[in-house]
Amino acid sequence: MVDTQNFPATDGGVAALERAFTVLRALETSDAPVTLAELSRATGLYKSTILRLMTSLERNGYAVKLHDGCYDLGVIAFRFGIAYERKNRLRASVVPVLRSLVAQGTESASFHVRQDATHRLCLLREDSRHATLDRVTAGDVFSLKAGAAGHVLLAFEGETGKRYDDIRTCGWTLSLGERDPACAGVAAPVFGPAGILGALSLSGPRERFGESAIKKMRSTLATGARELTTQLGGTWPTFRRTVQE
Repeated sequence: MVDTQNFPATDGGVAALERAFTVLRALETSDAPVTLAELSRATGLYKSTILRLMTSLERNGYAVKLHDGCYDLGVIAFRFGIAYERKNRLRASVVPVLRSLVAQGTESASFHVRQDATHRLCLLREDSRHATLDRVTAGDVFSLKAGAAGHVLLAFEGETGKRYDDIRTCGWTLSLGERDPACAGVAAPVFGPAGILGALSLSGPRERFGESAIKKMRSTLATGARELTTQLGGTWPTFRRTVQE
């Protein structure tokens, strides 16, 4: 259990807000309403601290206490989702590209964005027409350091190292069993007016990622990423085919 009176405020943040966000993350990642004891275990916060935070969270619609005493996200979460889509034209541009990629017989297509300092979010997803799929859905959160999409995001945000230099040179990367030993993926960047917006990826069971399949996916992926970049007001760089060129 953490000392809630000295909860760290990272990067000049506000400690009380950090604690509240910790509670909201626990509610968001739970598949069902949770008890106060479960919230305490999930967050490392004292029950008394959570109760104080809940007073403000409930009052403003961010959380709700149910009749059985459990807690869940409040309706403001739904409103935020609607507001995000209303203000952001990504879905209208990205979904047709994802569907086009899948229609060409590729693996499942996804669009990933950075969520925070260490994680990426699968924002949009279109499952392939294959009988077996990798287990990824829109809303899933993954490490930036595991998987092709995460490495692409890091590369075009300035991460150092040979792997990231190679991604900036070629404009794509491959991940074999990195996030899940049974899965693989390829990813390419999508740019907006201010730089990297997200990563477009194709992923599926590792057994289907042979040399010829990867070559085909790389080509279709580059076309989709370039098309999205143009639609979203970005500039598509000139990439080399290999790092040796």
